[in-house]
Amino acid sequence: MNYVQFTAETTSNGVVERDFTVGEIPGVLWSPASGPDRAPLVLMGHGGGTHKKWPAMTGRAHLLVTRCGFHVACIDAPGHGDRPRTAHDEQEIAALFEAREAGEPEGPVVVRYNAHLAERAVPEWQATLDALQELPEIGADGPVGYFGLNMGTAIGVPLAAADSRITAAVFGLHWPDALAETAKQITIPVEFDMQWDDEHIPRESALALFDAFASHEKTLHANAGRHKQTPRFEADSAVRFFARHLGCDVTSTA
Repeated sequence: MNYVQFTAETTSNGVVERDFTVGEIPGVLWSPASGPDRAPLVLMGHGGGTHKKWPAMTGRAHLLVTRCGFHVACIDAPGHGDRPRTAHDEQEIAALFEAREAGEPEGPVVVRYNAHLAERAVPEWQATLDALQELPEIGADGPVGYFGLNMGTAIGVPLAAADSRITAAVFGLHWPDALAETAKQITIPVEFDMQWDDEHIPRESALALFDAFASHEKTLHANAGRHKQTPRFEADSAVRFFARHLGCDVTSTA
């Protein structure tokens, strides 16, 4: 069994940030600076072309830690961040740029590549969760959430379907092609984000993925704007969503 090995630690604004590895998987764990009290865990999946400490990841993690007292973990997806790219990664990235330069739809390449990444990433996430739950401040019996948009959804949907430890999830901003059938297996509470004017994901495609989830409680958040214009207040909404389903009293920032 793999274990969490911490490699660096910093503290700022009430949040302890610890770099770690689980085997060869690099990750980061954000926790309350107040102490090692047992608290729920939120797993975060980053978007394509970014990494575990991308500003959006750090910002969302700090909200979840400071307002709910949660622990938050993110790992680099295969071929991202501190992880080397394979020949297949390079081939798919080149195909994406070729489509972009030719003015062709990027979706078919992204869907295909993200499905491949998910096959590699889901068992890595499960191994990471196994290891994190060995930590006394997290434990094996606490609730677990998942928060991931874009590629984070491509990985998170099959992960949530495969692992019953995840009890609530925030998804969004992805095509249904490789995910709809798997989404039908998911019954946990889901909050789903989409952009009404997304230039890459047709409106009907986003709605089709939302519709596919079998959850009795699922909420659609549709905002005006293009693909990369998701409002920052959706992160606040995600905090409230996880507070309801994982258990905490949200601390107001006002």
